[in-house]
Amino acid sequence: MSEPATPLPGRPAAPTAPIAFLGLGHMGGPMAVNLVRAGYSVTGFDVVPGALEAAAAHGITTVSSAADAVAGAGVVLTMLPSGKHLLDAYRGTGGGPGLLAAAAPNTLFLDCSTINVEEAREAAGLAVAAGHRAVDAPVSGGVVGAEAGTLTFMVGAPPEDFTAVQPMLEVMGRRVVHCGDHGAGQAAKICNNMILGISMIAVSEAFVLGEKLGLTHEALFDVASAASGQCWALTTNCPVPGPVPASPANRNYEPGFAGALMAKDLKLALNALESTGVAAQLGPLASAIYDDFAADGGAGRDFSGIITDIRDKSAR
Repeated sequence: MSEPATPLPGRPAAPTAPIAFLGLGHMGGPMAVNLVRAGYSVTGFDVVPGALEAAAAHGITTVSSAADAVAGAGVVLTMLPSGKHLLDAYRGTGGGPGLLAAAAPNTLFLDCSTINVEEAREAAGLAVAAGHRAVDAPVSGGVVGAEAGTLTFMVGAPPEDFTAVQPMLEVMGRRVVHCGDHGAGQAAKICNNMILGISMIAVSEAFVLGEKLGLTHEALFDVASAASGQCWALTTNCPVPGPVPASPANRNYEPGFAGALMAKDLKLALNALESTGVAAQLGPLASAIYDDFAADGGAGRDFSGIITDIRDKSAR
């Protein structure tokens, strides 16, 4: 994110209603930049001064408060750390007005955070009760996908609201899937990332086992990537350096998707498993494994770095 935003050809036409973008961090910042490049009018706010400075350098109009960003916006897009942050922002804290009160009637609230399904449905209910529209659209694809505009959006919304946000999401992503009504986007994200966390642990354990049995990384990769062990955790985010040059393993596990975020998402999956009574075994175990990884120095490393933890424990 070092060059000023320039228009991107071949994107959907931008609407006349401006966008308030709240949360301009590692994911939100590049997403907002892609909207500006596509011709959207974006006003942004973040509580971190450095994020505001970076956004302003890329053509995003920045303001000093969330309420200022929301004033006059037709769409309010949020990319926040947790469901509590989102609900507090919607309701307001400390006696101040929340986003729902500050927005004009019938504003479309588009949340791209990753939060509990129940929190997403509660937020949507608050928005609708306040006379607005609501969409949950968590993303998959990490910082690289946010910068490249190749994210996958999993959308929960009534059909007419999905239609309204689809052109905007197609600017920021390559794939946009309507998963159902409010909360369905979060449900799909949680299920997907539970699969991802479990599969990365399995792939990492297999590579460590292969090392113990005398297999080279390349030999195991060549077999598994073309056989029944093939999966995204192996062929795109391979946890060992060499076979997939673009994987974080070749950059000392500099994160595309950090261990702390995987731990968070698996905790959301665990909450959903417990609330629904699903008799899962691997999901809770994966959550515990990534909790330990994040607490023991893996929070800021790519989640594929779990292999180093497995390897270290195996050496003992």
